[in-house]
Parts: sequence; structure tokens; C-alpha cells
Amino acid sequence: MEEFSQASLSGGNLHADPGPATQLLNLDTTLDLRQRGCLIDLDRQLHGLWGLGRNFILSWTPRAGEMLLLVVPHYRIADYAIATGTEMPDEESHAFITRMLSGSRCFSERQLHSAAQLLGAEPVAVSLRQAVGDTAAEIQLIDQLVRRYSVSYAAGRAVALFDIVGFGLLSPFEQMTQLNSLSHSLNSAHSKMLESAMTIDFARSSTGDGFYIWNRELGVNANTHLYHFMHLVLADNAIAQRKAHGRTVPNLRAAFQVGSCYEFYHAEGLNPTLYTDLVGEVTVDLARMVERAMPGQVLVGEFAGSLSTGPSAGLDQDSIDSIEFVAQAQQSLEQLNGLELSGDAIESIKCYLTGEAQADGTFGIRRLSIHDKHGLKRYVYNAKINIYRRAAEPILLGIEDRQLQTSGMADAEDLPRRKPAPLTS
Repeated sequence: MEEFSQASLSGGNLHADPGPATQLLNLDTTLDLRQRGCLIDLDRQLHGLWGLGRNFILSWTPRAGEMLLLVVPHYRIADYAIATGTEMPDEESHAFITRMLSGSRCFSERQLHSAAQLLGAEPVAVSLRQAVGDTAAEIQLIDQLVRRYSVSYAAGRAVALFDIVGFGLLSPFEQMTQLNSLSHSLNSAHSKMLESAMTIDFARSSTGDGFYIWNRELGVNANTHLYHFMHLVLADNAIAQRKAHGRTVPNLRAAFQVGSCYEFYHAEGLNPTLYTDLVGEVTVDLARMVERAMPGQVLVGEFAGSLSTGPSAGLDQDSIDSIEFVAQAQQSLEQLNGLELSGDAIESIKCYLTGEAQADGTFGIRRLSIHDKHGLKRYVYNAKINIYRRAAEPILLGIEDRQLQTSGMADAEDLPRRKPAPLTS
């Protein structure tokens, strides 16, 4: 069993002030001074147990005058997930870990002790100035504090990747300028989303020659909002390209995928920050997809996105596939009508997956397979977005089906276009 000394509880020789905790608490105006002081003191104790990243704090439960925490070395999770043995098969152990890292970290005392026993750890009790965790607001804040010292798992998170074409051939000054232009497009699109009925709490992570972006919220609605956010980013970039002189605005290619990933917090100095990064199947898929994308192309990966809107979205929930997702996304686009792009209001937006023309005048949907540098096959769809404005030329994003190059995209398969199901709440 892992033991933690009283010195580690108080932070030992670590005198860094975990300032982001104060920033987080200041976002909630319902807390009184005693609650704030108690939670800031709790965060100092969490920081000590974190040990500069040596440990993860996986769960917590309130007790009279104290709090019980599950603290394990960061490698213990990986050891458990890949361990072989007769008591629990590997698939079950991996499922246990992903469920533990999903959703709320507030466990019952029985759940916490059971998890500690499975991980070979001893629950750690920390003293509190006053009882906390009795209200929904306190539980949410404590959950956010605990997550800063841990890692989270999501099975159905949407992520988009913007990649600057020919970035390595640019001068350093041009690289800086184009990254700044893309960053401005992200901020501009976020501002536009706030004007609409669609809210998005988006995060970004640099890839060096572009950005991963995702919605901190989970569920099919959050994923749909991210898809439309991607549209607005590409539109802002297209408008900037028309006005640009020289190589100041990037030529983009983009990919969108829903899949599993782990989320962890950046460290700055001796403290975890409020900013996160992602790694997992979804980011690997996107990187491989965008490698095969043409300049200006928008690819949507093949996925089954969770219909759940809760914190454990993607785990054992009904799901929709890529085709149904894009069809449902089209139905919600009216909420963006009226927003102004470069001074001209949006009249309508049409988003769809492209395919070959049918004899009856309709269009099918073409599923493409791409082979990455490791020889693995992935299925993708070519996406188009047409934004019509009231007093200006339309903004046409993506490439047409007839423009698709077959190089790297073999075994094309034509699928019938389906009627979308009613929008989910």
C-alpha cells in the first residue's frame, strides 16, 4: 500500500502557490469567504499530494471534518490497465480504469475503498477547516480542483484539426503571421458562436503547424456545436484570404472526428494550470486523416458519436454514425442565420457529405478509405459547407466530389443518403 507522510500533505518543501485554484473559485460568486478559504486550503493539500506530477488524485469523498482521497502514483494506472492475471481480464481492467477516469470524481466511501483495494493504494484523509461537499456547487468545484491533479477519459469527444498547408516551407516570420491569423479566426468564430444560440466552451492545443480544438462539454449537442464552430473558423479564414496580401493568411485543410481520448492539465512552473491537452485515438485519427487531405479539403472521420450529454458521454450509450451526425447538424444550422461575416449577414448554411450523382438526380455519399504511413486503413468522408450571405458572394468551403484525387484514397464505396432522424434534445 502506498503511504503519504504529513509533510507531503502540507506540501513538504513545495512553496509554490497554486494560483489557478483561486482563479477557479473566483468564477463562483455564491461561495462565502469561509468556503473559499476552506477550498483554497484543500487545494494546497491536493498540490502537496500531487508531488509535482508523481501522483494522480483519482477520487474523493467527504467525511465529517475531513475528506478521503484516492491518491496513486501516475504509473500505477498504466500498470493496472495492462496487467495480466486470473482475477480480472485485461479488457475488464481497462474498462474499470476508463470508467474511473470518466464523469464525477465524487465517489461514495465504499466505492473509493473498493477502487483503492484494486489499485493497491491506501485512502488518504485530509483535514478540512469546515465541512464541504454538501452542495452541488461545492461538489462541482471540488471535482474541478481534483481533476487538475489527475487525468480524465472521454469515449465520445469531438475534436477538429486545422492544419496549415506548406507550413514548413514558410519563413519563420510567415509561420508566426499565419499562426496568428488562424488564432484570430478561432477567436472570431468563438465570438460569433456566443452571439448565436449555440454555446461552446472550446479549448485548443498547438500542433506546431496548426491547432487541435475541442469542446470541453460532452455529448452530441456539444459535438454538433464544435462542428459548426469549425465551419465559422474556415469561413473567417476564407474571407481573410480574399483580403490578404502576400503569405499572411494560411491555406488550411481540416479534419473532424469523434473518438476516445485522455485529457490532462498543463503544468506551469510547479503547478497544474487550467489549460488541458489531449491524447488518444481521436487525435491519432485526425493526424493521419489530415496527412492525406488535399489543400482546402474538409474530412469527417467514420465514427459512432454518443447521444449522451452527461459527463460520461460515450460509455455504453446509444450512438449515431458520421452520416447521421452530419444530417442532424444540418437541421440545427438555422441558429446561425443572421450572424455577420465580414459585415454581411448569413442567409443560410448547407453542410453535407459529398458523393456521386445518382440517376434520379440525387447524390449519394462516398466513403473513402485512406492508408496511413503505418499501413493502417481508416474510413473518411469528404465534407462540403456552403455559406450563403444576403449581399455578398457565397463562401464555399471544402472541395467538390469530382475534385477528389484517388492517390492515398482507395476502395471508394458509394452509400445511399439517408433521411436524418429528429434532432435530439
